[in-house]
Amino acid sequence: MTALVDTTAVRPRGYTARLWMALGAALVVWVFLYRNLPQMAGWVAHDLLRLDASRPLGSAVGFFVYEAPKVLMLLILVVFGVGLVRSFFTPERTRSLLAGKSESVGNVLAALLGTVTPFCSCSAVPLFIGFVAAGVPLGVTFSFLISAPMVNEVALALLFAMFGWKVAALYLGTGLAIAVVSGWIVGRLRMERHVEPWVFETQAGQGIVSGEPFAWEDRIRAGLAAVRDIVGKVWPFVLAGIAVGAGIHGYVPENFMAAIMGRGAWWSVPLAVLIGVPMYSNAAGIIPVVHALLEKGASLGTVLAFMMAVIALSLPEVIILRKVLKPVLIAAFVGIVAVGIIVVGYLFNLLV
Repeated sequence: MTALVDTTAVRPRGYTARLWMALGAALVVWVFLYRNLPQMAGWVAHDLLRLDASRPLGSAVGFFVYEAPKVLMLLILVVFGVGLVRSFFTPERTRSLLAGKSESVGNVLAALLGTVTPFCSCSAVPLFIGFVAAGVPLGVTFSFLISAPMVNEVALALLFAMFGWKVAALYLGTGLAIAVVSGWIVGRLRMERHVEPWVFETQAGQGIVSGEPFAWEDRIRAGLAAVRDIVGKVWPFVLAGIAVGAGIHGYVPENFMAAIMGRGAWWSVPLAVLIGVPMYSNAAGIIPVVHALLEKGASLGTVLAFMMAVIALSLPEVIILRKVLKPVLIAAFVGIVAVGIIVVGYLFNLLV
């Protein structure tokens, strides 16, 4: 969530120029290292460690020493950019944009806002309270809560960098569609009675942190703080995901993965969703697993369904939402989103 930044502090003379120069130099170093990663990874895995690339261990280690710095470097760049964008969106601003809108317009706007705002399962409860207290319709609130984790900007940027714009666009479009339609359905079901009563009694704005940096120096500091906070917390999960992907890449036979997650297995999509729901991983950690599964012959629709289930229907989020929602509404939320993800998986397996 956007932190308060002291915009009144006196900056040393030339502070802004030095800051931009440091960022420019860091970007040049980033580009140089990123462009030379394949050669450096090959040298580490096959020259330094003397591992045979044709053997499972050599293939797995080669995958890890290349993907680990690649994903972490992309993550740092993406999170910094996202931190800049997020400096424009406080919870109060997001809430005010959604309050008072017609339900159909609100569903679309809420889903779009969910892609660029800094809210995840850890902030679901205070945001839900704030939205409901401000008069945002329940269905609109759910469109936001579905879109915010599912259409993850980090996942979108990593998918674009690793698989190209078509896969990234498919992920973005289908994620937004699920968020809009699911929120609309929840709104049509009129399930406000399944929200815990105390939520409606909460004063709007309670528990919501406000504040926004205005100067570009402060926005840059917000981006750097996002890198420190987010990357500092998720890097073990990222490395764990890459390790899983490396194991799949080196040791899992292609025909095995194609058999259980390929187009020919009609049950692969619902199975992938069932496996993904109880799992918990951040977007950056699951992308390397997606990469490895696709390389081993898994179909795109099945893999996207698995990824969306992991990101959007994580068990910790469901547990947190129980504080404000009754079991019937939680079951409806999980069921509607799961059905939407399964439909998307089948659609992509059919068309792509």
